[in-house]
Amino acid sequence: MTNALDTTPSTIDRIRHDLVGLKMPRALEALDHIVRRLEQGEIAALEAMDILLSEELTLRENSRIKTALRMGRLATIKTLAGFDFSFQPSLDRDRIFTLAQLGFVARCEVVHFLGPPGTGKSHLAIALAVEAVKAGKSVYFCTLAELIAALARAEREGRLQERIRFFCRPAVLVVDEIGYLPVVHGGGDLFFQLVNARYEKGAMILTSNRGFAEWGEVFGDPVVATALLDRLLHHAVVVQIEGSSYRLRQHAELMPEHLRSKASITPPTLNPPSRPRGRPPKMDTPPQQPERRNWGILLRHFWGKFERH
Repeated sequence: MTNALDTTPSTIDRIRHDLVGLKMPRALEALDHIVRRLEQGEIAALEAMDILLSEELTLRENSRIKTALRMGRLATIKTLAGFDFSFQPSLDRDRIFTLAQLGFVARCEVVHFLGPPGTGKSHLAIALAVEAVKAGKSVYFCTLAELIAALARAEREGRLQERIRFFCRPAVLVVDEIGYLPVVHGGGDLFFQLVNARYEKGAMILTSNRGFAEWGEVFGDPVVATALLDRLLHHAVVVQIEGSSYRLRQHAELMPEHLRSKASITPPTLNPPSRPRGRPPKMDTPPQQPERRNWGILLRHFWGKFERH
């Protein structure tokens, strides 16, 4: 078998015609250059075929990734290579790159990035989403405010379940900026319905500047917050970032001292109520037992459990 190819004009014309018919524009563009290398003896026939197909495959893969990023609303592309780990020494670099292997997607886990503003939470969330897109996974990115607004609008139009199914389709749903803006009345219930629908069926990446113990305040309802955390922390990876704002690193000396230090995302210390002095008054009927549990204590329990990890 010879390594030479028939490079007569008629053969090249037929190849061009076939490449057009197969819709292989990159291979068609590279054909003349590859033929010249083949004629000059720089490459063998099989290598020429390999290069031609690789050029087309690369173009299609880049096109697929570009389309998937656009459909996933990942307009700003962030990568792990572009993240400055030296600026955030509290981060375990190996742990982040392990997450980039996307095992959490296959296990339908939730990745939480917690930390003060400007510490790289959104950067890391987007970088993991980009890795998922490269691996052929579907991704959708939105802020919590955008997500709740879309669900609220769908509820008003009688399309809530249809919209929830839409947000359940991506293999990875990224919800950014939890805690930055107040949640509208009823928004926590809508978010819970979505989280419940995705529970153990799809992976999520969440970013928040608020600790779990503060989610009752974020969503305006400790009961809803506890129900959310019950599902979001069952199969979860919590990454807490402790550091200064990367965006303000060049202007730190202009910031007030109380803002320059890192923002705390630990739950506030609750002072126990003081006991009244003297003997308690007699009661004709036994006191009524509270109907609801202390949700604040439960939220603190969730936070303490994952803070230790």
